[in-house]
Amino acid sequence: MSSSVQRPRVRKSPAARRAEIVEAAAAVALTEGLECVTLRRIGDELGVRPGLISHYFPSAEELVAEAFGTAADGELDALLPDGPADASPVRRLAGFLARTTGEEYDAISRLWINARHLSRYRPVLRERVARQEAAWRGRLEGLIREGVERDGFRTSDPEVAAIQILVVLDGLGVHANTETRERPAAVTRMAFTTAERELGLPPGTLTA
Repeated sequence: MSSSVQRPRVRKSPAARRAEIVEAAAAVALTEGLECVTLRRIGDELGVRPGLISHYFPSAEELVAEAFGTAADGELDALLPDGPADASPVRRLAGFLARTTGEEYDAISRLWINARHLSRYRPVLRERVARQEAAWRGRLEGLIREGVERDGFRTSDPEVAAIQILVVLDGLGVHANTETRERPAAVTRMAFTTAERELGLPPGTLTA
């Protein structure tokens, strides 16, 4: 007779189980693409039946949108966090732009490209993409407005300046995902030079 004692299964709360599902879906989305986020695939990742996933997300479309939103929220908080009150807007903007280079950012930029493409015919995802874009614009615009008040930024329209910077970052993300050669230094610095020009900062301010 076996002396092993079977451990009772720990029943997770609905909130904990839902968070676990979303986290697994976001990881699959980042590494393999949103098309791979299915109820069966996430069930396999977690070792549960697809029926359990559908209990929390009746349709795969809802799970795909939530996976993208969770990954994008994490990206925003990592790249452009709400800094401490004593952190200068120049330093925060410089840090943000510096963090938008490298393989880690290239991975999230691929996810954005993926999401924007799929959102053309997936309404739930389209709404989530629009919400995330608004969150990005709002956070960067807020930083620019603070810079106008505290740190010598000069722009007549912080919202437009924020959009211009984000458009350049989007373009660089596309370039990084389609170009295999090393980017010229002038291209790598494009987001910095655009921000300096649009905010009336001396050249090199954000890369010092």
